Amino acid sequence: MRDRIFISHATPENNSYAIWLASRLSSLGYDTWIDKNALLGGEKFWEEIDQVIRHSAAKFLLVYSKSICIDQKPGRLKDGIYKEYSLAESISKQEGIKDFVVLLNIDGSTYNLFIGADRLVQIPFYDNWAEGLRQLVKKLDKDKIPKTVSNQAAEFAEWYENKYIIKNGIVEKNELYYSTFWPIPELPKHLYIYQFVSEEEARSIYTQEFPYPIGKIANILSSFSSEIPQQFQADGHNHTAQLKGRFEIEVNSGLSGFDSTSFPTHRDCTNHLSALLTRVFHLLMKKRSMFWYELANKKQAYYFTPANLHGTKVTFDYPFRRKKKEKKKSLIGKYLSLGKWHYAVSCRPAFTPFLAFSLKSHLVFTENGFNPWEDKNKMHTHRRSKGKRLFNEEWRDMFLGFLHGIKDKEGKIKISLNNDFILKMDPSPILFWADFGYFEPKSKDRQDVLNQYEEETEEDKKESISGE
Repeated sequence: MRDRIFISHATPENNSYAIWLASRLSSLGYDTWIDKNALLGGEKFWEEIDQVIRHSAAKFLLVYSKSICIDQKPGRLKDGIYKEYSLAESISKQEGIKDFVVLLNIDGSTYNLFIGADRLVQIPFYDNWAEGLRQLVKKLDKDKIPKTVSNQAAEFAEWYENKYIIKNGIVEKNELYYSTFWPIPELPKHLYIYQFVSEEEARSIYTQEFPYPIGKIANILSSFSSEIPQQFQADGHNHTAQLKGRFEIEVNSGLSGFDSTSFPTHRDCTNHLSALLTRVFHLLMKKRSMFWYELANKKQAYYFTPANLHGTKVTFDYPFRRKKKEKKKSLIGKYLSLGKWHYAVSCRPAFTPFLAFSLKSHLVFTENGFNPWEDKNKMHTHRRSKGKRLFNEEWRDMFLGFLHGIKDKEGKIKISLNNDFILKMDPSPILFWADFGYFEPKSKDRQDVLNQYEEETEEDKKESISGE
């Protein structure tokens, strides 16, 4: 019975991705086959590989990157990849299995790395692994690839833990956890929604200078201010925007829910409140003279530059620390000979389980400390290369440093939302205490669980992070 998913990949270059993919598919219930011996630097068991592809594989997933080619040059596949792919192609034709071979493009490689690649199904993973997985699972469901009821996920996890030097298990201890929720302590009592006749008029109002934040979705503006301007200039003439409707909503009811079949519904209110809070966050960042980089999902990742951060480090305190000793953390640093790295943050307003800005950490690279690299594939590759060497402690400290770094000269984080309400933010995320935790390894060799099986690259050897 064909019920297994075979993962073919270049070793050791794509080991990290292959293990991640195998673990995700296994946890979803798929019977996943990956050459664990190759991952450990051992010999490939070609007979087993042959039998799996020939008799039990329902899908052959090829991790598609430049690394599958000899010297990373298109046209010639590495020997092991060529053997596995050739057999899969022949089995596909012999048994008439539609879309048997699926390519998972993880580095944005051209669609013709080898003859026939452009005729195969390709799923992009290079922008976002989670989105790529979503598309892959959708394809597996469409093709009715069966799921197993075995405990393969637990077996895979046990193998990973035993083989990949995870020596520090969960222990009983009182530990403080830092969430990525930046709490919004309070909002004005009312949200105002302004519906204009046309999007063009709404945009003309939105782009004007206004002392308070305004959100925009299509032809609708939102604000915590009970009045917004309706006059604008176009073609050298003054115009008045035609207001179709003005709605006053209690923020608490907008968050908790209410019944309405006409505009604005509860969903309308949460959508417009989200757009408005996104604008609030943007203006907080703009007030601090932050630069931003547009991610693949169109969100903005905000980062410090040498102009708005004196030096490269931010000073902050840990909450609940017995000894009030200040901590310093770099948010900008030199990256190889290519420019600078920057710690960056993107934002999504959250209403449950907390009213907060849900923040996500990123890395952005610039040539001169200001302008981000234009090559998005290059940006993506180096984000992963550097990011996999940063673990919990580093990410936590950069996150806390970022929040403290956006304080103004008075040591405050604040913004006016209307003529009688100032939002004041505390530079600390929501915290949790737990009765369990673990001791994070301090040795450098834990920075990549696969490091002991990979050759160090020239870029790794040259990597220099200033201020660390």
